Amino acid sequence: MHNPDLPILGIESSCDETAAAVYSGARGLLSHTLHSQIRLHAEYGGVVPELASRDHVARINPLIRKALDEANVRAQDLGGIAYTAGPGLIGALMVGASVAAGIATALDKPLIAVHHMEAHLLAPMLEDPAPQFPFLALLVSGGHTLLVAVRGFGQYQLLGESLDDAVGEAFDKTAKLLGLPYPGGPELAKLAQSGHDGIFKFPRPMTDRPGLDFSFSGLKTAVLTALPKDADAQTRADLARGFEEAVTDTLVIKVTRALQAADLNRVVVAGGVGANQRLREKLRARAEQQGFALHFPRHAFCTDNAAMVAFTGWVRRHDGIAPGSKLFTTPRWPLDQLSAPRAA
Repeated sequence: MHNPDLPILGIESSCDETAAAVYSGARGLLSHTLHSQIRLHAEYGGVVPELASRDHVARINPLIRKALDEANVRAQDLGGIAYTAGPGLIGALMVGASVAAGIATALDKPLIAVHHMEAHLLAPMLEDPAPQFPFLALLVSGGHTLLVAVRGFGQYQLLGESLDDAVGEAFDKTAKLLGLPYPGGPELAKLAQSGHDGIFKFPRPMTDRPGLDFSFSGLKTAVLTALPKDADAQTRADLARGFEEAVTDTLVIKVTRALQAADLNRVVVAGGVGANQRLREKLRARAEQQGFALHFPRHAFCTDNAAMVAFTGWVRRHDGIAPGSKLFTTPRWPLDQLSAPRAA
């Protein structure tokens, strides 16, 4: 039987961050290390999968050694090796999976496949106080926009999702239209701070009908249509403001609907777009108005990281397989296909 006090090494390599972390059930998060590839991909205006995979190969082992050193944990004393198995870029995923499998085999430790979005969903559990089950999760990132009713570990009911662009993707594409550098989402949010309210009024897509699904591709088109050929800096800022207001209003409206539909009174926000200050302000105001609890992970754990992978690996430590049994990676992995972790 797995000792819950034995620490778990977590490895993240699903896209353009390489990361490693160590989590202990008895002592909490012991370390987390990360290298971002933003500079590597900036000149291309987006993530180049082959370059991402190569950089993961170069970075991953030093980061693992650093995470173990900072945690003051010997590799042979680990209780298991957790890695992001999907969804993500398949080449990038394979780097982390192969390294994890190699370590697990060398040390004869369990190998634990972690779902990337479950890890994001559970990232707020690393905070104090941690959210209690049940809750509504709003997962907003470059690749996903999901509303999920969470009744417990592995008990996920998908309530709504984006039918086209994920919200982070919409931010990045709109930022590119406005001539902003990569990564575009944070740059657009920064520009929007100097924009004026009400100059550009964009629709709040799919809020004029019942349902909890999202659609953001039309907003990008609306910005393109409204963008003058000779737009000055203030006009671009006003466009950014109008876009951000439309997106964040839409998310808040859908969260409010989902709480009622699922009969919940607690919201957990996770994923990279969860760091957006305007979204946080609006959700806090709505939470105060309607009396629901609201939880965010710290900014460092909104974007991809290994702390959430190590924690999720600890939660699913009894699901671990013997090294060499199966190396599992997948670029697509619906969250609602997961089941509850095996009992201790």
